Amino acid sequence: MKKRALVYCEHQFGSMDGKTANGLVRESGIYEIMGVIDSSKAGLDAGEVLDQKKNGIPIFENLPHALNQLGEKPKYFIFGIAPADAFLKKHERDVIIQAIKAGMNIINPLQEFLTDDQELMEYAKTYGVEIKDIRKPKPKKEWKIFSGRILHIDTPIITVLGTDGACGKRTTAVALEKELQKRGYKTAFIATGQTGLIQGAKYGFAMDAFPLQYMIGELESEIVRANETEHPDIIIVEGQGALSHPAYASSAGILKGARPQAVILQHAPKRKVLGDFPFFPVPSVESEIQLIEHYGKTKVIGITLNHEGMNDLEIEKTIKEYELKYQLPTTDILKQGAGKITDQIIQFFPSLQGKKLKGA
Repeated sequence: MKKRALVYCEHQFGSMDGKTANGLVRESGIYEIMGVIDSSKAGLDAGEVLDQKKNGIPIFENLPHALNQLGEKPKYFIFGIAPADAFLKKHERDVIIQAIKAGMNIINPLQEFLTDDQELMEYAKTYGVEIKDIRKPKPKKEWKIFSGRILHIDTPIITVLGTDGACGKRTTAVALEKELQKRGYKTAFIATGQTGLIQGAKYGFAMDAFPLQYMIGELESEIVRANETEHPDIIIVEGQGALSHPAYASSAGILKGARPQAVILQHAPKRKVLGDFPFFPVPSVESEIQLIEHYGKTKVIGITLNHEGMNDLEIEKTIKEYELKYQLPTTDILKQGAGKITDQIIQFFPSLQGKKLKGA
């Protein structure tokens, strides 16, 4: 049975900083999401807010409202906000204490490790609950540097990179994995951020919790482990940030550690400035493709759109424009599915073409 959980996302659900909550509502993984806490959208359906499709997950005003309405108390309280500074505000800390006192286990995706907080740990002990820091790395003595083992992997490796942070890379990567599995391919998914790990990814780690040198080695190690354990037809690596981003280095670590032969580029056409850094413009698709291919010695083989701020006509127009301009298949995964990009992935990798598809 899945673990019943509430997701806290006050004033951020459906926004960039609410990406952890957004991701869990779309794909809950090992959890059953019983509701979202966001007073600015209380009374609405979470699926309708995100994708204009009801999914039966209610949005509550606050924690007492949620517990009163649900009847059966969820055992887990997931902090679903992913701010750029990754630290708790006082009112957020107060809500976590409130959840602990209600007897709920805490799932924390922030860089601020709550298991190092003496007061919170004392509360947890008193009320018999656990606190889990998703981003907390393993002991330093276990960290790995790049070994070169990945150079001997024949399994195709792809990643989804983007032109900004929080633009849908993980969502696209998960959708591609599902479509490949639907067609009969065996996949291995490598999570590189907190949301994928909360969802229960079997392989991966929070890349931004490691110095760059070890980030590269740890990613290589996880890919090698997944390949040796699963013997997959293809390995999909979740992307982080953007290679051109002035503040984030994770994309560089992914290209160095994963050595992907192919990249899918995620882009939000209506986004003019970087989400958490409005003093920097969003790079063009063309410039990001050139940078990725040069830096990573790889090939961008498809473009996927984040349709924020776009209507259906604008999406269709942009797809046609990009396919003509870049000569690459382009789609909106959430609106049109992952079929077109999956076709391109299969066409790009000869080893996938010999596999018998389900239903074929």
